[in-house]
Parts: sequence; C-alpha cells; structure tokens
Amino acid sequence: MSRGVSRITLQDVAREAGVSLATADRVLNGRAGVRGVTAERVKEAVSRLGYRPNLAAARLARGETYRFCFVLPVGSNVFMRMLGEQVANTASWLAANNAYIDTLRVDVFAPETLAAALEGLMGHYDGVAVVALDHPRVRVAIDDLVASGVAVVTLVSDVPASHRLHYVGIDNIAAGRTAATLLGRFAGGRRGAIGLIVGTPALRDHAERQFGFTQVMAGEYPALKVLPVRESLDEDERNEAIVTRMLRDVPDLVGLYNVGAGNRGIAAAISAANRAGDLVFIGHDLTDDTRRFLLRGVMDAVINQDAGHQSRSAARVLLAHCAGEPLMNEQERIRIDIFLRDNLP
Repeated sequence: MSRGVSRITLQDVAREAGVSLATADRVLNGRAGVRGVTAERVKEAVSRLGYRPNLAAARLARGETYRFCFVLPVGSNVFMRMLGEQVANTASWLAANNAYIDTLRVDVFAPETLAAALEGLMGHYDGVAVVALDHPRVRVAIDDLVASGVAVVTLVSDVPASHRLHYVGIDNIAAGRTAATLLGRFAGGRRGAIGLIVGTPALRDHAERQFGFTQVMAGEYPALKVLPVRESLDEDERNEAIVTRMLRDVPDLVGLYNVGAGNRGIAAAISAANRAGDLVFIGHDLTDDTRRFLLRGVMDAVINQDAGHQSRSAARVLLAHCAGEPLMNEQERIRIDIFLRDNLP
C-alpha cells in the first residue's frame, strides 16, 4: 500500500536510501561530510517517496529563534490601527515558528525621528518591517541596518532606493490611476473641479497615488480640472477644514480624492454641506468609518489593501529570509480591492 505524501518522514527517506537518519539530515540540509554516491541515494529516495520537509519543525528542532520588530506610525490613522491589530494576530502564528514580534510606534512623518528609531534597533533584531518615509536620512538608516545583518522590509510605503529586502504593499501608482478612472466615470461627463488631498507627499505611497491619479485625469478626463493638492497629515480635523473651505470657495466642485487617511473629516464636511448626493468621493482602505460612508452614500468607492495579508506577508518574508527558506512570490503579491456599497464583505 502506498504511503500518503503527508506521512512521509525523514526516517522513511533514510530507510529507503539505506543510510542513517543523521546522514539523511546532512544531505537534505546541504552539509558536508557525505560521500557523493551516498548523497545521490538520499536524493533519489526523496524523489521516489515525494518527501517534503517540515521546515517549521526543522527550525524548532535546531532551536533557531528570530526576533522581528514592526515599526508602525503613531496617531489616529484607522488603517494603521487595523494594521497594528493584524500584526498582533500575526505574532501568535510566528510564535509557533519560534519567531517573535515587537511593535514600535513612531512618528513616521518626521524623518529624523524615524531614522533614529531604526538606528536604535541595530543589534536587537533579526528583521524589521517599517512603514517608511522616503527620505535620505531614512534610506541611510535602512541601509545601515541591512549592513549590520538585519533584514528590512518596507510595509505599505516603500523606499525603493534603499537596500531593503522586499516591499510589502500594493502598486500605488495603479491605485491612483484606479481612483481617477472611478471618479471620472462616476462624474458622468460633467465639467468642473476635482479636489485632491494627500497626507504628505513625503510618503512614497501618497506621492505615487497622486502621480497615477493626475496622470489619468489629465489624459482621459480633460473636462475635470484637478485643483492644487492639499496636505492634511492624515488628520480628520485638517481634512474637514480643507474640504469645508473647498466646498465654499469652489462652486463647480465635482469630486474629491483622498489619497491617505482622515476620511471621517471629509465625510463630516460633505454631510454638513448637504453635498453627498452630487459630489463624487473616492478614498482608501475599508474601515468601520468608510464602510458606513459607503452605505450612507457619502463615499462612492473605496480602494482597499488587506492589512492582514500585508502583516502576514511581511512576517513570512522576514522568516523565510532569516531561515534560508524559499519564498512564494505569488503569495506575497498584495492586490488592490475596490469596494462599492453593493459588494461590501
């Protein structure tokens, strides 16, 4: 009777190859000290039996332990709070793999503060995941961490010129282009002005979304004029004040695109002006707030990135790198979701 693939053990491989368990283990882990003909017998046995090593069990058996730090923003950003909750959930999964997560909250809008925080992690962690500001000071801090042997992945917002290992996040230029296409089509051929709000252009995800948005609007919707960008630092109060002034001063305002957070403030300004029925509002990240705004008709569409997927992906990338294990790139691709009132999960 043939044995199921899931039941094949290293002992089965050793028995099939006619070698000791220690020899089979040396071959599978690429260690020296085994004759070539013997190594070939072990490899042939692996192929015949369809053996797949249990990498997590092997790490535990070797007593390997890893420590990771997730550097997340301070403040009231709802998506970042959700990301923090997902990091805590991911920590439970990692613990079973002998890897542990600490979370550090930092003002990522302040490059000196963020860089100093990253520098302080050197020598204390095997890997770092950071929501990063694309700034020369931060790039140097990332590169210094990498040079010291710490694996670094950027999370949500990238620093591509750095020596980071991997970026975990959506294609933000594509996200901005998607927002422009949605807004342009929802505007239904009307002429007028479009308000554009960013948290800060210093965050690469915000800058890339802005670029993708203006690229499509200029090329495909010339009847809709994008107003000069307003910067909100992702704060509800700032957004409410910005949109209140915009609604007062721009009589032909047709739509709004919020690149970052602070959607609660925008929704408050739209509702106070009684403009939910005719103003197209596109924003990011499905939260309790944006879900409610979609259902009430204040928002028209939400472009989403899965916080849980991003947290787990960052952890998998760091663990695979530190343990020298293969990575499934397709599994780590973060997709762009579009939610309307009619397809809310």
